[in-house]
Amino acid sequence: MRVAVIGAGGVGGYFGARLQAAGAKVTFIQRGAHLGAMRESGLRITSPLGDVALPEVVAREETEGLGPQDVVLVCVKSGDTEAAAAAAKPLLGPDTAVISLQNGVENEDRLAALLGPAPVMGGVAYMLSLIAAPGMIAHSGTIARILFGERDGRPSARGKAFLDVCVSAGIDATLTQDIDSELWAKFIFLCPHNGMTALTRLPIGPIRDEPETREMLAEAAREVIAVARAREIPLAESVLETTIGRFDQVPWEMTSSMHYDVTHAKPLELDWLNGAVVRMGRALGIPTPVNQFIYTALKLHRDGSGVGRGKGAVA
Repeated sequence: MRVAVIGAGGVGGYFGARLQAAGAKVTFIQRGAHLGAMRESGLRITSPLGDVALPEVVAREETEGLGPQDVVLVCVKSGDTEAAAAAAKPLLGPDTAVISLQNGVENEDRLAALLGPAPVMGGVAYMLSLIAAPGMIAHSGTIARILFGERDGRPSARGKAFLDVCVSAGIDATLTQDIDSELWAKFIFLCPHNGMTALTRLPIGPIRDEPETREMLAEAAREVIAVARAREIPLAESVLETTIGRFDQVPWEMTSSMHYDVTHAKPLELDWLNGAVVRMGRALGIPTPVNQFIYTALKLHRDGSGVGRGKGAVA
C-alpha cells in the first residue's frame, strides 16, 4: 500500500513509521530541520508500545511528481489544513482515501471543500506524542489509537484495506460506520482538556482535584455537548459522565498538545478547538461562556508570539 503522510510530527511520524516498518510504502511530507534529519539518518520512534528505528525513509518537502497514493494521512495542525489539501491534490487517484488525523471537527469539511467530497474520509487519533528532536518522535503513555470511516457511514473496500494494513502494523485501529459521532466524542474531551491545561499551564491532575477548576472543566464539556446536540450529532445520553470519567482516568501528569504549544511559544490550535465551540455556539444560539473565557484568555498567545498578532476565526 502506498501511503503519504502530510506532516510527520508526533502523530504522522508515529503512525507512518509503524506502517513502513510493517511493509507499507510510506512517503513523509515535512519541512525544516525534521525533514533534513529524516533524509540524513531516517526516523526513530520511542514508545512504551515498542520503539521503531527506520534508518532510511522517503521524505520530501513537496508532493509534485509523487503520483497517486492509496491513502493520504493529513496530520498537520488545524491551521494548516488548506495548505495540506493543496499538497494532497497531486496524490489523488480514482479511489485515494484522504484521512485527517487532526484535532477538531471541521477539518474534513475544509478538506472536502478543496478536494471534493469523494476522497475524504473522517479520522480520529488518540495519543500524546511529539518531535523530541529532529528525526525523533517520542510517544508517551500506552494509548496510540486511530478510528476512521467513510463520512456517509457506508462500508468501503479502501477503508477495509487500510484497516488490514494498520492491524498488520500492530496499530490499534477501528473502521467505524459513525465517524461523526467519534469525532465529536473526542472533541467533547479534547476542548476542555486542551483549553484548561493550556490556560492554567498545568497537567490535568491539579485541575480535576480543585473543585472550582473541576467544575470549569465539566462545564466546558457541557457546552460542547450542547453544541453537538444542536447540530444533531448522535451522542449517548451518558456522554458527559463518560467524558468526566475519562478526565479522572488519565494520568495525573498528563498535559495536552495546546499546553505544550503555549509553554513553548508555538502557534495554538485555539481557533479550531475552544474557538470553534464559541463560533458554532453563536451560530446556533447556544451560550458557551466557559469556552469563551478560555478562548479570550489564550487568544493573545495563539500565534506563538504572546502578543496577539494572529488572525482568529471567532472574532
